Amino acid sequence: MSDNRGEHPTQPEQPDQSAQPGTPVPPAQQTPPVPPLPPIPPVPVPVHGTVHGTVQASSPAPAPQPPYAVGATAQHTQPTQPLYGTQSAQATQPVAPAREGHRGGGIIAGAIVAALVVGGAAGLGGTYLGNQLWPAPVATGQAAPPTVTVNNPDKVTATTAIAAKVVPSVVTIAASSGSASGTGSGVILTADGYVVTNTHVVTLDGATGTPGLRVTTSDGHVYDATIVGTDPVYDLAVIKLENASGLTPIEFASSSDLNVGDQTVAVGAPLGLSNSVTTGIVSALNRSIEIASSAAPEGGDQGDQGEDGDEGEGGGPFFFDFGQGQQSQGGGESIKIAVIQTDAAINPGNSGGALVDAEGRLIGINVAIATAGGTTGKAGSIGVGFAIPSDIVQRVADEIIETGAATHGLLGAMVQSAAYVEGSTITGAYIAEVTSGGAAADGGLRPGDTVTAFNGVPITDSVDLTAQVRAAAAGSVATVTYVRDGDTYTTDVTLGTLP
Repeated sequence: MSDNRGEHPTQPEQPDQSAQPGTPVPPAQQTPPVPPLPPIPPVPVPVHGTVHGTVQASSPAPAPQPPYAVGATAQHTQPTQPLYGTQSAQATQPVAPAREGHRGGGIIAGAIVAALVVGGAAGLGGTYLGNQLWPAPVATGQAAPPTVTVNNPDKVTATTAIAAKVVPSVVTIAASSGSASGTGSGVILTADGYVVTNTHVVTLDGATGTPGLRVTTSDGHVYDATIVGTDPVYDLAVIKLENASGLTPIEFASSSDLNVGDQTVAVGAPLGLSNSVTTGIVSALNRSIEIASSAAPEGGDQGDQGEDGDEGEGGGPFFFDFGQGQQSQGGGESIKIAVIQTDAAINPGNSGGALVDAEGRLIGINVAIATAGGTTGKAGSIGVGFAIPSDIVQRVADEIIETGAATHGLLGAMVQSAAYVEGSTITGAYIAEVTSGGAAADGGLRPGDTVTAFNGVPITDSVDLTAQVRAAAAGSVATVTYVRDGDTYTTDVTLGTLP
C-alpha cells in the first residue's frame, strides 16, 4: 500500500464554548492549536472490472484450471467462492479540510478530475466518485468483497472512474449440471434482476438446457437465477435473478457510433476472478467470425446450414472465452456473428461480461477470443478478443424479455466467399443460388451476383453476409449493394424469418 503521510489536513479550530459572551479570554487561557491528525489508511473502493494482462490458465490456486480452447475436454473444479482482492476497510474518521501548505485538497481534486473525464455524458460526477473512494462507514453483518482498490487517490485515472461506474452492473455466473460446471459473466439490464449473458455460459457450451445458476453481484450478494430465454443464433441469453431489487443497470451506447481506436474497458470474471478490469481500444469494426453453436440439446436445428450458409469454409481459430469444463468445438452446427474486435485482454470467464466505452457505457458483450495454438491448446488472451455489438445485444435482449425468444433475418440464398470463386475479381459474398419466393429473389438478386454491402456494412465474404443478415430482425427491410457484370446496384429486401 502506498503511504499517504502528510496528505491529510488538520481539523479547523473551534471557538472556546466555555467563555462567557463579551468576556475577554486571558492570554494564559488561550486554546492550544489542535495537533495534526494521523494519516488515514487508504480505503479499497468497490469497482467491477477485468484483470490486466494475460492470466495463465494454471495460475489460480488451489483449484486446477481446465484447458479452455474449444475442442479440449477436461473436468473443471469450481472454486467454492469467487476470488477477490484486498479486503474492504472502513474509514474511522472523516477527512478534515486542508490546512495551508499541504496537498489534501489536491487528492480530492485529482479524483474529481478523473471522474469528470467520464462525467459529462456518463453521469459520473465528482460526488459519485468521492462517495466511492471514501465511503461512509456502514454497519453490516459481514464484510462485502472489494471491487476496485484505490491505494493512491492522488493518481486516480479515468479508467478508475469508468470501473467505479461499470463494476456494479457486472455479475459472475456459475453454471452447473451434474459433474459439469463453469463460470462466466453477465451484465445487469434492470434493477429487478434481468441479466444478459452468452448462451454458451448458461448451457455449458450446449451441454444442458436446464443448468443450475448461481449469480454473484459485485458487492458479494448471491442469487439463484433462471433462464428467461436463449438465442443460440447470436450466442446471447437473458436470465432473471430471483428476489432481486435495487441492482444497478448498465447504460447502453450505440455501437454504430464507434470508431477504430476508441478506448475500451472489459469487465468480467476471467478464470473466476470477479471484478477484473482490462483496457484497450477498438481494434476493428464490422468484423465477423464463425464459431461452434452452443444450442442446448433440445434447441434443435440452428438453421445456419443450407440457406444463407457458406459452403466448405472452416470456422477459424476462434473460441469461446469462458471457464466451462466440458468443451467441444463440435463437428456440425456453427454460427456466424458480427463482432467488435478489441485488444483489451479477454480470457476464459469473461464471456457475457461488459465491453464499455470511455464513458462507461455498454458497447458490447464479450463472447470469444482468438488463439495462436491448435484446438487442444489452452486459450488465453493474445490481444485479439471479440464482443457482440450493443445494438444487436439490445434488440435481442428486449425480444427475449418480451417474448422469450429473438428473431433473425433470412435472405433466402446460398452464398460463397467470392474470393474462392473462379474468375472473381472482387471480394464479397457470391450468390450461388436463390430460393424462389425468398427475400433475395423478391429483391431482384440472382445467381452470379456478388453482395458487397448490407445496410451500409462492407461485405468481404460469406461469413460477413450471414452475420449481418442474422443481426437484423425478421421482417425488417435491408439495403443490399451488389455487383452484376461489373456494375454496382442497390436494392431493398424484406428479410424472411429464420426458422
